[in-house]
Amino acid sequence: MTNPLAPGSLAGKRVLVTGSSRGIGADTVTYFAEAGAKVVINYRNKAARAEKLQAQLAEKGAEALVVAADLTDPESVAAMFAQVKDAWGGLDLLVLNASGGMEAGMGDDYALRLNRDAQVSVLEAALPLLAAGGRVVFVTSHQAHFIRTTPTMPEYEPVAKSKRAGEDALRERIPALESRGIDFVVVSGDMIEGTITATLLNRMNPDAIEARRQAAGKLYNVAEFAAEVALAAVEPVPAGHTRLVGDTSGFAGE
Repeated sequence: MTNPLAPGSLAGKRVLVTGSSRGIGADTVTYFAEAGAKVVINYRNKAARAEKLQAQLAEKGAEALVVAADLTDPESVAAMFAQVKDAWGGLDLLVLNASGGMEAGMGDDYALRLNRDAQVSVLEAALPLLAAGGRVVFVTSHQAHFIRTTPTMPEYEPVAKSKRAGEDALRERIPALESRGIDFVVVSGDMIEGTITATLLNRMNPDAIEARRQAAGKLYNVAEFAAEVALAAVEPVPAGHTRLVGDTSGFAGE
């Protein structure tokens, strides 16, 4: 997958992508860095993986800041943005990519705390650093975006509902963001081949991903979907603030 962003097109821009030490986040932050942006690689507990990505980007001449933060911990989030402010003075782009809820041992309310509450608290903490002309991108799935009209597999339903709750909470802030000259875009994609979520779903329901692949005709891989997230950061804001990636014929609109 080639970088969809032109070399140098983001020179001077400062970007933070949550959950960017692996998967979609890592590929997205790489696209930004290759386009000339300064990037924050955020992770929760895998420092070595984040630092490896930082080294890979440095070899390409990119500037990357590695910052650990538990997004469900407000103090941790505040410390992350304080570090960004000290290093760069502010941000031009915030990509809310990190999500979860299928992990074992995190508590029954973890999906809501991460996918709704943390998304809002991260945005609020970032606002003092985001100037007019900035943009916020929220990454979600069709299974979550359309959950009110289209049922999803039972194993994923709690996560889907929590992510939709997060999307709704963020959308409520669009007028306030627009008053500050800050754009907001939701990027919604189908199940993505090679993600942790897909892996966990396959363990719980071995036919889930193949069934979705057959229904959709094609599922995006991590690099392909990350390219769409990167483009959402620079292309005009779409109708309804929503960029739908991949087939949606099996999902009923609201």
